[in-house]
Amino acid sequence: MSEQIRVLVVEDDADTAQYVRTVLERRGGMHVTVAHEPMSALAEVAANTFDVVLTDIQMPGMSGLDLLGELRSRAAGTPVAVMTAFASVDYAVEALRRDADEFLVKPVAAATLLERITALAVEGRAKRAAEGATETVLAVGAHPDDVEIGVGATLASHRAVGDTVVILTLSSGAIGGEVQLRRHEALAAAGVIGARLYLHDFEDTRLDPAGGLITTIEELIREVDPTVVYTHSEHDRHQDHRAVRQAVDVAARRVPSLACFQSPSSTIDFRPTRFVPVDGFIEAKLQMLAAFESQSHRDYMEPDLVRATARYWSRFGGGQQYAEPLEMVRAAAMLSTKARAAGVVAVPESDVVDEHGGHA
Repeated sequence: MSEQIRVLVVEDDADTAQYVRTVLERRGGMHVTVAHEPMSALAEVAANTFDVVLTDIQMPGMSGLDLLGELRSRAAGTPVAVMTAFASVDYAVEALRRDADEFLVKPVAAATLLERITALAVEGRAKRAAEGATETVLAVGAHPDDVEIGVGATLASHRAVGDTVVILTLSSGAIGGEVQLRRHEALAAAGVIGARLYLHDFEDTRLDPAGGLITTIEELIREVDPTVVYTHSEHDRHQDHRAVRQAVDVAARRVPSLACFQSPSSTIDFRPTRFVPVDGFIEAKLQMLAAFESQSHRDYMEPDLVRATARYWSRFGGGQQYAEPLEMVRAAAMLSTKARAAGVVAVPESDVVDEHGGHA
């Protein structure tokens, strides 16, 4: 295996964590990240991709088995090995029932640990390769909840067919609420669909393309190499939204596909030319929005309004019940081949109905 194996170790005992790190790094040449409690592990999974997760069972706050369930929804397809100091049949049965890929009993011999983790990484990569090529999707928003409001259901549909979804939020939204709370809410929302979250601290209401936005977006694009980018429309009353759109125009100039979503602050000049059917994904969007509890007082977060808006746009979308609208800038490969095969596909330009009822 030529590419370095990346392993996340979740272990609250410092000595055990150091032992595992030493074995895997020195003897296996792997890249090891250690999280000492489950919530930190979930944050790592949201921001990074791992070949294997190795977690202890007995931890405060959330057991390794509970963490296993969270990982299955947030990092689908990543092999997970659980380990425990208690070699009981009950533990093993419960771990396997929850779909663990490996069950290890402490103390784990170095040779056994290295062999099992390597095998899991190889199997995981082979399985992902066999499933076929997928897209990497980058959604860029000015504030926490912008992306989820605009294309939350579309992002959920990408994840359903195995695409990688990355969310970049450029401001912590200090004007709209307490920063740490909003950061935790953003992480929880990304976790609903297993998206990777990158959250920056540019000054809320003062975002400037020339003030570091372009460079930040360019750096992430180089790192994740997206084939599709979603961002704000230029037809928007909020200055931060317009600034992000301008920055993305420059930073994503070589990305094959670029589309702009609708925000609550979009103007009447927002003119979508593509409508993504999202039947089956509205509930996921609502779960993402529900994570932003500090913003629940805003009318555009109300589930009935979210459903009604998607229902309205569906009248242009070819017979589906729900749709999300997009202004297309470029459309080289809007969704993966797997997405198109599953019916999760935007309406072609020729099928777009204009404001007079004819075809555009």
